[in-house]
Amino acid sequence: MGRAQPVETISVRDYLAGELESDVRHEYIDGAVYAMVGASDRHGLIAGNIFAALRPHVRGTPCQLFMSDMKVRIQLQGKTIFYYPDLVLSCDPKDRQPYFRTSPCLIVEVLSASTRRVDQQEKLVTYITIPSLREYVLVDQERELVQVHRQSENWVGQIMTSGSVLFECLNVELPLELIYEDVPLPGTGIEVVRDHDAPEYGEDTEAPLPSP
Repeated sequence: MGRAQPVETISVRDYLAGELESDVRHEYIDGAVYAMVGASDRHGLIAGNIFAALRPHVRGTPCQLFMSDMKVRIQLQGKTIFYYPDLVLSCDPKDRQPYFRTSPCLIVEVLSASTRRVDQQEKLVTYITIPSLREYVLVDQERELVQVHRQSENWVGQIMTSGSVLFECLNVELPLELIYEDVPLPGTGIEVVRDHDAPEYGEDTEAPLPSP
């Protein structure tokens, strides 16, 4: 989901109180509040596919999986930040604030033209400072391409354009075909853009980690 320009500067307390009443969600970065722009159908379908596939694997575990409406709070260099990931998984039984999580294991963001730079740069650099986070997954909605950053691999990104994506926190593999099931990618009908059309990276290559 995209982000509009900041609307005002407020305290954390006022931000959290305002989110309970607002019809529009906002992200919070050190006092600046950013309204979230609505998501496309492709965005919603991709996030829904991943949620539906992972949800059965959460049952009977201490983990909790949320889609879109659960905030993640990050403390970074004296700044307080609240983001709304597309999906967030927390497996810490002590991480149970009603409106946000502080110890996620997995975060998933679905990329769009308006969020690509923020998700791949700003949020990546911010999310990987969370001690509990094991993996950050970015899913393209323009083509069948998933970028995975794992703590176990020093956060160096791996690009997937075929096969399955391992969600390490739950030890579950999801085929890309399932992640993109019924998603109307650009083109005629439901079309998949393969790796030879991708301008940024080739198949199963490593993506550079942006500087903080």
